[in-house]
Amino acid sequence: METNQYCGENKEMVNQYDVLIIGAGVSGIGMACQLAAQCPGKRIGILERRKSIGGTWDLFRYPGVRSDSDMLTYGFSFRPWTSTTVFADGPSIKSYLTETARERGIDKKIRFSLRISRCEWTNSEQRWTVTAVDEDSGEAHQFTSNFLIAATGYYNHDQGYLPSFPNVERFKGQCIHPQQWPEGLDYKGKRVVVVGSGATAVTIVPAMAPDAAHVTMLQRSPSYLFSFPGYDGSSAALNRVLPNRWTYALLRRRNIWLQRFIYKGCRRFPRLARKLLLGATRRRLGPDFDMSHFSPDYQPWDERLCVVPDGDLLKALRDGKASVVTDHIETFTERGIALKSGREIEVDIVVTATGLQLQTLGGIELKIDGKVTRLNERMTYKGVLLEDTPNFAYLIGYTNASWTLKLDMATDYVCRLLKEMDRRRVGSVTPRAASGELQDDGILDSVRAGYIQRGGGALPRQGRDVPWRVFHNYEWDRAMFRKPIEDPALEWMRPAALTFIRKDKTPGASKQRVA
Repeated sequence: METNQYCGENKEMVNQYDVLIIGAGVSGIGMACQLAAQCPGKRIGILERRKSIGGTWDLFRYPGVRSDSDMLTYGFSFRPWTSTTVFADGPSIKSYLTETARERGIDKKIRFSLRISRCEWTNSEQRWTVTAVDEDSGEAHQFTSNFLIAATGYYNHDQGYLPSFPNVERFKGQCIHPQQWPEGLDYKGKRVVVVGSGATAVTIVPAMAPDAAHVTMLQRSPSYLFSFPGYDGSSAALNRVLPNRWTYALLRRRNIWLQRFIYKGCRRFPRLARKLLLGATRRRLGPDFDMSHFSPDYQPWDERLCVVPDGDLLKALRDGKASVVTDHIETFTERGIALKSGREIEVDIVVTATGLQLQTLGGIELKIDGKVTRLNERMTYKGVLLEDTPNFAYLIGYTNASWTLKLDMATDYVCRLLKEMDRRRVGSVTPRAASGELQDDGILDSVRAGYIQRGGGALPRQGRDVPWRVFHNYEWDRAMFRKPIEDPALEWMRPAALTFIRKDKTPGASKQRVA
């Protein structure tokens, strides 16, 4: 905790920052490290609700929890991932984040156990005031900052999505959601049903199979499986002759290209991609396996592919330690689950891997001069800043590639923006969109994931054109972020006289507006 960061200063001074980051997960740590390197003169603070660094990787504790992106692209561009494990488990990723923060002194800037209720921008003072409560002591705190960065992700950390199952209260066994996994759960020799077919279910089933009596994956509809080696032999070989940072940079570029090639190939040639994916799955399962369980009714990458390192799920199915059932739940019984087909599965533990529940800004209320700002009524500028919201950034990564690829570009952009503010000697910058730019669709509406379909209306809206439209395209984003900061859509306000300068290229408009 940041108890002694500013020894000798009063409490009010300790709680004042140039840049305040909400969240100490992948996004928050990445942002803080970029700021420390590029803007060393800035006073940085990080507010975190949990008691430890990690975010997602501190929250989820279910068996086998791991990344479904390769670590060479999920790791930060500025700090090599040196392990030869392609898809790291949760504890390893948390250690990577903790070590990264410690190496750069970021760990000393974090205040833990703080639940933030409100962030309010005051134009007259050109600063954010953040209201929080210490969840351990109940003590209220206020923090002020010139620039605010939300690194909260977009799902509810308190509870996942749980459908209303008929008569679930009748079930005499244990019913567990992966987001609230009980510590020390004993499932050895027990019958387990994992409800779901997404990345979480695909991870849990092979992790529990060796110790459970049997694990059944109960799904309403299939997902595409993509088997990939769990060991990176190229990394191991190159690390013997090259410095780690060279190997990392080289293979990271290779994996970015491979990742983008697979995604674009699936979208460009969906029938061929489907044939190849189902063919690879069939070869691992054997010719007699019922492939209807892994033949989705949509095209590859309409939803994210479920990565299966070394085909672990398929091996568990082939060896008989696990099985898959495609059906709908009719009702829970005392002994298990009755299906609409008439079959009943007797079970000791039900794991409801039914997904996330979307939530923006971690449920924090955002205000500007006392008026509530609703994200679903605003667009994002370059997918980072928020329309009509001064000195505010919201970090969201990719859904069709590694989250961190977008994060690296977004955090670098924020640093460049802050340096441009210093160069201009302005107190705030605000993105302003032209009339008619706002569209009805949200920034993630193209994603078919259940939690997006259920709650996507809470996310920021799309614009008609760049930089107000989010394309989830690495190549396009890289070109966009490399452009100069200067943009007629940005308003720059001076700190003292509260005047702002905005170059406006619309016909008949003056070149400078002063408030």
